[in-house]
Amino acid sequence: MVAALAAVVFLAACTPLLETELPTEPVQLPGASAEANAQHAAIVESYGGVYRDAEVERVLSQIASRLVAASDDPSRTYAITILNAATVNAFALPEGYLYVTRGLLTLANDAAEVAAVFAHEMAHVTADHAGQRRDQALTAAIVNDAVEDVVGTSDAAVVTAQRTLASFSRQQELEADAIGIGTIARAGYDPYAAARFLGAMSRYEDYRQSLGVRQDQRPAFLASHPSNQDRISAAVAAAEAFGPVGTGVTDRNRYLTAIEGVIYGDDIEQGFVRGRSFVHAELAIGFTVTDGFVLDNTQEAVLATGPDGTALRFDAVAVAADQSLTDYLLSGWVNGLDASTVRATTVNGLTAASASAAAGGWAFRITVVRVGTATYRFIFANDNNTQAFSDSAEAIAGTFRQLSAAEVAALRPLRIDVVRVGAGDSAGSLAGRMGGVENPALLFAVLNGLEPGTNPAPGSSVKLVVE
Repeated sequence: MVAALAAVVFLAACTPLLETELPTEPVQLPGASAEANAQHAAIVESYGGVYRDAEVERVLSQIASRLVAASDDPSRTYAITILNAATVNAFALPEGYLYVTRGLLTLANDAAEVAAVFAHEMAHVTADHAGQRRDQALTAAIVNDAVEDVVGTSDAAVVTAQRTLASFSRQQELEADAIGIGTIARAGYDPYAAARFLGAMSRYEDYRQSLGVRQDQRPAFLASHPSNQDRISAAVAAAEAFGPVGTGVTDRNRYLTAIEGVIYGDDIEQGFVRGRSFVHAELAIGFTVTDGFVLDNTQEAVLATGPDGTALRFDAVAVAADQSLTDYLLSGWVNGLDASTVRATTVNGLTAASASAAAGGWAFRITVVRVGTATYRFIFANDNNTQAFSDSAEAIAGTFRQLSAAEVAALRPLRIDVVRVGAGDSAGSLAGRMGGVENPALLFAVLNGLEPGTNPAPGSSVKLVVE
């Protein structure tokens, strides 16, 4: 079978350098190597283009400029890149390209929290963590080769090297946290913002898990980051060196004003997940999964998991116009194909074909559907080849359809709306104004840094997700 079920994450787009006048196109980092520029260009291309918002870009540039001036290397230049992704993440290339997701910006509640993220990534750059990790990996590879030469196997050395590299990376994360907290404190920001945002990320992960979104199941000793609670405790301890809680500025109101209107979740060019349905305005297609399935829209495919362990990948594939869909299924890309199950069919009036396969201990059900010159593919997998699995796969594929012009015109992305809390407002009443999201009460608390059941203060500003 093709590598059908691997998740693809992180969608990206570029924003300007730290300049007063913001350029309208993606820019390269002055003085960066050809290799770094090529990496940057590949990221921008592979992550889906440019997400632009002039006010957000202006605020981010000012945050970064303030941090650079307070950093250990104020002569360094950074190019700040907003990633057009709902995921919550940030990362940096060694020469100074720094990336932050749109999802992270909508989770943050003030400029100090974003400053903490930027300062952490800048610390990785100034401390040359990428170079140190590269050297460590090279040393581990040499040791593995030497052990293999002597004893004929390097299994023990590989495990040891993995643990060493993971521990090394976790130590780098803690070091970057400490350096970053010092930087934001010297820049005048609230040093406790780092711990606050780490807590927000942890609660957001819990929210996603509550919806059934699967998390990374790697053993803790192989994780590249220390546990979130360890990082939070260390971040609080580092912040205490700069004063009590309340030290420094947060610039909350201006930050919330800047992110009002920012897209939350999927962009229109990426298709939308709404409850149990996936719809794509530009492609004018959609389908619905059955009860208990959880959808996850990524750049290359729509993924879903079901309550019985069924996994789904939905994507588009290139099939020649003169090739029948049954011939496509028989063309050799499906390992373990049961050729006797290949059959031509239709799905809501569209030309289609389906088949079954078994490989690697998995049972597969495959349906391909043609819409004009485009071909779409459903791949279902389960380790138990039951009738329920077969019925579920057929039912979901059978919901695939073309959207009407009216349906396409009505599709809108979700956006962040910032509102002032009134005297009679509660967390429940405010969450009730949100739309297009699951468990809005819990998401409202997560997005606004509130404990569940806690009401925001009257007169404060809060974020809502609206259609």
